[in-house]
Amino acid sequence: MTRTAHISRVTTETTVDVSIDLDGTGRAEVATGIGMLDHLVTAFAHHSLIDVVLTTTGDLHVDDHHTVEDTMLTLGEAIDTALGDRSGISRYGDARVPMDESVAACAIDVGGRAYAVITASFHGERLGGLSTQMIEHAFEAFSRSGRLTLHIEATGRNDHHIAEAMFKALARATRKAVSVDDRRVGVPSTKGSM
Repeated sequence: MTRTAHISRVTTETTVDVSIDLDGTGRAEVATGIGMLDHLVTAFAHHSLIDVVLTTTGDLHVDDHHTVEDTMLTLGEAIDTALGDRSGISRYGDARVPMDESVAACAIDVGGRAYAVITASFHGERLGGLSTQMIEHAFEAFSRSGRLTLHIEATGRNDHHIAEAMFKALARATRKAVSVDDRRVGVPSTKGSM
């Protein structure tokens, strides 16, 4: 079974191209025009062991909103596509990741129900070219198009550490949730479909 996907999303605001392999080694080639977003998505790939090749060209002359949102919408859609009917997966995952004074916890259900609860406070308005306000929105977009339930909470004093811990916790939780369970027959739902 090949669990890969290639998604292209073209709007008047952005052009996004994403290829993923759920059973990869964490290889990442990410270029969004926002260095901090590149760093965070690369960390996600590395710690989830999902190969991610992603390029985004967006209207950064306006601000970072469309680029961040559409990048994460497309990445979520790629994961949803690669999961197929979700047969044989573990479905749930959770992780708690420290980064110096910061810590983030993530619980995820890739069962087809889009919902996001993100609890984190940032101290500044920006991390390089990424507005901290967009971090919560990034996770919401990822949840919506990935058709997954996502709970992330984080605390800390350094905004970079908080954001990175959040993406790494998401990565580790996703790695568990999308993993194949050799004992699972069919989809992990009493409904029989997801």
